[in-house]
Amino acid sequence: MTKEQPNNPLHGVKLVDMLECLVSIYGWEELGERINIRCFNHEHSVKSSLKFLRRTPWAREKVEDLYLKSLKEM
Repeated sequence: MTKEQPNNPLHGVKLVDMLECLVSIYGWEELGERINIRCFNHEHSVKSSLKFLRRTPWAREKVEDLYLKSLKEM
């Protein structure tokens, strides 16, 4: 049973898709400058970043905000 979320622009968007999109737009270096978290600045990988973001709500929120801003600019 899924509920429709017409006012949620992130509904149905997976975290991995958001992260891969941001990496393709900015690259790891600029992404690390925009969101200063260790998993973006040192020994970065999608797998380790996803693990951190899933455990850390404040970091995930920053990624979601940057993703939405990036979509608006496109």
